[in-house]
Amino acid sequence: MGCGREPIAHPCIVAVLRPAESRQIRKTNMAAQSTLSRRHLLFGAASLGSLALAGCASNFGPNRLSDAEPSISPAYLAMYAEMEDRGFTVPAVDLRQIPPEFWRTEVDDPTGAAPGMLVVETAKRYLYLVLEGGRAIRYGVGIGREGFAWAGEGVIGRKAAWPVWTPPLEMQERQPETRQYANGMPGGPENPLGARALYIYRNGEDTLYRLHGTHEFWSIGQAVSSGCVRLLFQDIIDLHSRVPVGTKVIVNA
Repeated sequence: MGCGREPIAHPCIVAVLRPAESRQIRKTNMAAQSTLSRRHLLFGAASLGSLALAGCASNFGPNRLSDAEPSISPAYLAMYAEMEDRGFTVPAVDLRQIPPEFWRTEVDDPTGAAPGMLVVETAKRYLYLVLEGGRAIRYGVGIGREGFAWAGEGVIGRKAAWPVWTPPLEMQERQPETRQYANGMPGGPENPLGARALYIYRNGEDTLYRLHGTHEFWSIGQAVSSGCVRLLFQDIIDLHSRVPVGTKVIVNA
C-alpha cells in the first residue's frame, strides 16, 4: 500500500501514535561527526514541521538520543538549519535525534548504478543519488514497516513542491478524523507528504509509492512508514532540486 496520488485520494495510511508502540524506537547514543569534506558545503538546508496525525507516517514517537550536547560541525548545522521555502518556514532539525550516519553526505558509490540514477537500499536505510566519477550523495531514509515495504524499479514520473494530500475512502471509514481532508489537505509543513514529493511510475502508471519529506525526523533510519521512502525536509528539497522527471529509481529489498 503506497502513499497514493495527489490531489485525488490515495492509500497513504494515517496513523495515530500509540504510546505502547512508541517504546519500540531504539535509543542510540550518537557521536556526531566533527569534520566535513568540502563537498558537504555544496548541499542545501531546510527543516521540519509537526503533524498530529501523519499520512505516510509511522506508529512511533520521538526519542532523544542523548541529553548531552554533541559536537556538531557548523557545516551540518547550516545544512539542516531553518529556512524559508516558497512561503513556508521550515524549522531546523535537531541533529541530536538522528544518528550521524543518516546525515546527508558524499561517499564512494557502492551501487554500481549509472550516474543520475537513484538507488534505495532499504536494509541499510540509505538512498543514493549516483554521481559521475564513482561518487554518490547518500541520504538517510525511513522505509515501510513490515507488510508495507515495496521494492522494484521505476522512474520519477512527476515531481511536486508542497503537494496536496488526500486520504482514500477506506481510510476515512477506518479513521473518521481524516474525513476533514476528504477534498485534500493543502501543502505545508504539517502535510504528510512534506515539502516535496517524487512520484514513482512503472510502465507509465503511478505505483502510488513516493519519495517524500517527513516532519518525523526521529523516524529516519527506521522501518515505520506506510510503504513510501521518507527523507528529512532539507534532504528531500535538495534531492528534488537535483533529480529531473524520468530519473530511473531502483528500490532494493
